[in-house]
Amino acid sequence: MFPFLAALAQTGSIKGKATTADGKPAELVNIRITETGKGTVVNYAGNYTLNNIAPGAYTITASFTGLLTQRKNVTVTAGNATVADFMLAESHQQLQDVVISSGKNKITGKNSEQIARMPITNLQNPQAYNVVGQELMKQQNTITLTDAFSNAPGVTPILYPSGGIAALSRGFSTDVNARNGLQSTAGRSSADVANIERIEFIKGPSGTLFGAGISSFGGVVNLVTKKPFETFQGSVDLSMGSFSLGRISADINTPLKKDNSLLLRVNTALQKQDSYNERGFYNSSLLAPSLLYKATDRLTLLVDAEFYNVNSIRPSYVRLTPASGIRSYADIPLDYKKSLLDNDLDAKTSASKFFAEAKYKLSNTWTSSTNVSYVNESVERSYQDYPIWISKDSVTIDVSKYGPISNVYTNLQQNFNGTFQTGSVKHTFLAGANIAQYKGRGSSGSTGVIRAFDIRNNNAKVDRLLVDSALTPGKLMNWGLSNTITYGAYVSDVVNLSDRFYVMLGLRYEYIEDKSTGIWATQYTQSSLSPKLGLVYQLLKDRVSLFGNYMNGYQNMPPVTQPDGSRFTVKPVYAKQYEGGIKAELMHKKISTTLSYYYIDIDNAVRYDGNFFAFQDGKQRSKGIEWDFTATPTEGLTAILGYGYNDNRIIDAKGMEGNIVSNAPQHIANYWFNYHFKSGFLKNFGLGAGGNYVGKAYFDDENNYLLPSYHIVNASAFYETGKLRLGLKLNNIGDKKSWGFWGAPNPTRNFVANLTIKF
Repeated sequence: MFPFLAALAQTGSIKGKATTADGKPAELVNIRITETGKGTVVNYAGNYTLNNIAPGAYTITASFTGLLTQRKNVTVTAGNATVADFMLAESHQQLQDVVISSGKNKITGKNSEQIARMPITNLQNPQAYNVVGQELMKQQNTITLTDAFSNAPGVTPILYPSGGIAALSRGFSTDVNARNGLQSTAGRSSADVANIERIEFIKGPSGTLFGAGISSFGGVVNLVTKKPFETFQGSVDLSMGSFSLGRISADINTPLKKDNSLLLRVNTALQKQDSYNERGFYNSSLLAPSLLYKATDRLTLLVDAEFYNVNSIRPSYVRLTPASGIRSYADIPLDYKKSLLDNDLDAKTSASKFFAEAKYKLSNTWTSSTNVSYVNESVERSYQDYPIWISKDSVTIDVSKYGPISNVYTNLQQNFNGTFQTGSVKHTFLAGANIAQYKGRGSSGSTGVIRAFDIRNNNAKVDRLLVDSALTPGKLMNWGLSNTITYGAYVSDVVNLSDRFYVMLGLRYEYIEDKSTGIWATQYTQSSLSPKLGLVYQLLKDRVSLFGNYMNGYQNMPPVTQPDGSRFTVKPVYAKQYEGGIKAELMHKKISTTLSYYYIDIDNAVRYDGNFFAFQDGKQRSKGIEWDFTATPTEGLTAILGYGYNDNRIIDAKGMEGNIVSNAPQHIANYWFNYHFKSGFLKNFGLGAGGNYVGKAYFDDENNYLLPSYHIVNASAFYETGKLRLGLKLNNIGDKKSWGFWGAPNPTRNFVANLTIKF
């Protein structure tokens, strides 16, 4: 006993308090001695203690994944307690946001700095948005990014004949053009789910913060990638299933230095799969390393890259004609699993993406973020086919070959975020600027109608030999050089008029200069202004908010050469949105729900008359209701419900007034329920079930051809422990037929079996 007391007398201790910028306890922050590695965690009251420390000089760090690390130098003396207090630059709410995103509320947590490009919460943001995170994708055995899109209310996935992916949102196609808030693209190479932490669906025209290069009138799809963290951890995932699916992926994270100042994470995936159709396959590989360096207490550097390669068959662009007598894609007489083309008419693409971020803490209330991105999307070859039904039993085939193509996107972005007071009023402020350049080169050619089929006969398939022989040099065109530079500057201020009333004011100025040369090039310059106004009133503090917004989006338009040779100068096409609704986060954020009504107005769309003269007086209205409900009310239970009603109509287009816009279903619903047994006989087992309903849509603006409604039901079963997960997912249980954005059929019933080993 006495020797033990003597040993204690020869050591000291370190204790202190950790608080946030608003004076609240910084619970769960890690406290560590750099020299010895000994550490502890701040308790609920904001206190910590490190005992039995040998006398000497030490460096103490306070850190939490996703927040800037702080360091202090201390000297420990025998028999004494050395005090080292920390005050984090982040607010209590910011710290809770990070805890939520990495803790129990992974399903319901919606807070993100990238959606508003500043640290405000969901209940402070006057805009509707949805987040689909990694936990939900794991529950659903998601192996394709577009499957995850169906979890957002009012959203359906789009597969382009060019090979890219997009989302239909509020009646508008929305490309995947944002990655961690920076301009990117998945226009010809798609993207893999293996490196995705969550997908953010920002609803409505978002030109103020994101500009025309990233957003559409339907919103923004932002992919948030996985980041390094401070412990060694990893997983290996093996999936097998229908259509000869074979997929293996790995996620490895490790600190490279003992003080956790240098962190590495690598995600990789390899996939091979055939199609439900006799024609089709998708083979891909991904390598995505990321490196995080905490250079000082103030400076953090993040560098990451993605290398993605795909060899696949493109979706067909199927069209109907009045002469065919076919009015619905469900009535196409060709067998759902048959094809008129050979498997050697494929596509081969690659994407190399590099990103860097330097985040510097200027003070306790101001942060600088400098971001650079370089994206190179290349197409070696891409055969794309266009079947046209000319009678009930006859179809013509037209095939185009694209490539080689190189699209390069370079973006430099600088943001300053901070808070300040004007009297008793608090401001959360953002000022930013960006320069983006796009350069593209490519070539393509079309065969024209290469073969006409009578499907009642046994026809030879169209193959690469036939297509290449028809693509004579005269039919191959070099596009020249696409070259645009965009300059943007923006500000946003969230004004706390009281602890419940928030006003968001934003403005963006953007200037584009087109220097393209080539057969389709039209050089021009154009400038745009995009304002934003948002109001939030919290009926119940940090639980229920009423919100409303006015937002603006725009599309830059080149001049048009009219049939008489004259030049028609086109102004940017603007969309204005008015939106209002209610948000709630209840039961300590175990329940999250949003209900909103929106009205999007376009009154200067470009239209063409019967003589192909352009006019800028087209009018379009998109309005609707969206509702989402996400809950984890008890441990192990997940419930997700979503519904979107959209009425997107042409108001004035000389002959199509009142028509519903093409590929815009009026009703979209999604639901998912998952339960993981935590005790009893079924401990560690779980079940999940859900589905998607998409209402009927018209393939064309004239509303002649129908894409039928469909209801797809899925189910899963799994066994999961801390180190192991076995999962089985059955998709499209009812084996329903459905048709997508371009008239191409969607997959039939299939399954995915999954084994994940964690270490």
